[in-house]
Order: sequence, then C-alpha cells, then structure tokens
Amino acid sequence: MSDLTVTASPHIRSKITTSGIMLMVIIALMPATGFAIFNFGLDVLYLVLVTVGTAVVTEFVCGLILKRAVTIDDYSAVVTGLILALSLPPGVPLWLGAVGGFFAILVVKMLFGGLGQNFMNPAMAAHCFLFISFASTMTKYQYDTEIMEKRTMLEMLLNNTDGAVGETSILALLFGAVILIVFGVIDLKIPGMYIISFMVFIVVFTGNLDATYLVTHLTGGGLLLAAFFMATDYSTRPISAGAQIFYGLLLGFLTAVFRFYGAGFEGVAFAIIIANLVVPLLDRKYRGLNPARK
Repeated sequence: MSDLTVTASPHIRSKITTSGIMLMVIIALMPATGFAIFNFGLDVLYLVLVTVGTAVVTEFVCGLILKRAVTIDDYSAVVTGLILALSLPPGVPLWLGAVGGFFAILVVKMLFGGLGQNFMNPAMAAHCFLFISFASTMTKYQYDTEIMEKRTMLEMLLNNTDGAVGETSILALLFGAVILIVFGVIDLKIPGMYIISFMVFIVVFTGNLDATYLVTHLTGGGLLLAAFFMATDYSTRPISAGAQIFYGLLLGFLTAVFRFYGAGFEGVAFAIIIANLVVPLLDRKYRGLNPARK
C-alpha cells in the first residue's frame, strides 16, 4: 500500500503556487519601480537591491539557524524587500533599507514561524519600526497640501514626487493592480472598500467635496500602493468575504484618522498593521459567511 497523507478538511485544490503568486506581484510592481528609478535616479535601484538582498539573505540564514526548510525560492522575501523599498522616502541611506529588510524578515516573519504565520505585514511593520526609530530620516520629505492642490489632476496621476518612491506614478500602480486582478491574484473587495471608505471619511471629516482636493488625498500618502499591494497580502488579510469588506472599511477609517489627526500626511503603514491585529477577530466573527471556515 502506498503512503498516504491525511489532513483535515476542507481541501482546496489549485494550480496556483505561492511562488507563482509572488512572481506575479513582483511583475505587477515593476511599472512603479521603473518609474521611481526614472524619477529619482539609480539611488532607488540601489535601495531596492539592498532591501531585497537583505530580506532574502536574512530569510536564508534564519532558515539554516532555525533548522527549517529554506524557503527563499517562494519569492516572498523578495516581495517584502521590494514593497519596503517602495514605501521609503527618496534619498534615505542604504543602511536604513538594510535595517528594515532585516527587521521585516527576522522579527516579523521568521520568529513567528515563517510565511503564513506572521500576524502583520512584514514590510509595513518594518516601515513603522523605521519611522519610529529614525523619525528625522523617514520624515525628511513633507507633503505641502496647498502646493499639491495647485497641480492638475493629470499631474498628480502621472508624476507625484512628494511622497515615497513607490508613489511616483499612480497610473503605474493602477497598471500593476490591473495585472493582479486580471490574473486572479487579488479582487476588488479589500482595495475597493479601502479606497471608497477612505474617500467617504475624507468628506465626513472635512466637508470638502472639491474633486482636486479629493484626488490630492487619493494620490498621496501611499494609499493606492497600500490598497492593492499591502492590504491584499494573503498572510495577513481576512479570509471570508464579509471580513474582507469590514477590513477594507477599517483601513479606510484608520488611514483617514491618522492623516487628519496624526503627525503628518502619512498613516497607511500604521493603519495596516493595526488592522492586521484585528484580522483573527474578523475571521472568527464572519466565518459563517464562508463554509470553509466552519
């Protein structure tokens, strides 16, 4: 008799692999990465290489030390390093990217069991760690909302150089998002609810319905990068449809609160890691909407 492996139901059969998903995310991030290099020069390329390289090496070494299977071939460490780099302001020293990549993989991912075991998005947790530990470096760029509002909507969509390096072209981010949606890597439940609820809370908090003002907030502060590439992270997002919708709503609310009542124009990183902490409660509450979670 052949050996059989028996596991508890439900059993989900799919040809999609973790490495396949991660490769698709990497491809989808290439337009924004390329545009960032075009805008800010080769320093961005060097930053990407450092954060990605540090993340991959840290995961490899941790696997050896902790006597786990080496998992760098699933490309999740590459995605973490790439997203971290795109969330950083232009001109940060390379050592800062290395510290962030090391923290993301060692502290947030590997010490909690590796891919799928981490309770918050590693890249965003590292971003928040760097923001708190090296505030003067991480906040050396400052949004000037009045100047941004003087730009045309086309200028804000095509070339926004006031934020993190990954925010430089909204159209590049949207092109990458379309790739993920078309190939079934993500759907619109989380990013759609995130963006819509954020815009609603913007209006609620300010009473301002001016289109240029709303586009200013939509295209700044890393919102679209977060909505499509961070909030949809498989390991830290809710599973059931109902939980995902509430998760997106919570993200929109938290981002708006941090943006208007926090220390600066940013806030998506803190919104994501706080919402990540609520995910187990959301899955427990909404599991009835998803028979696979019973």
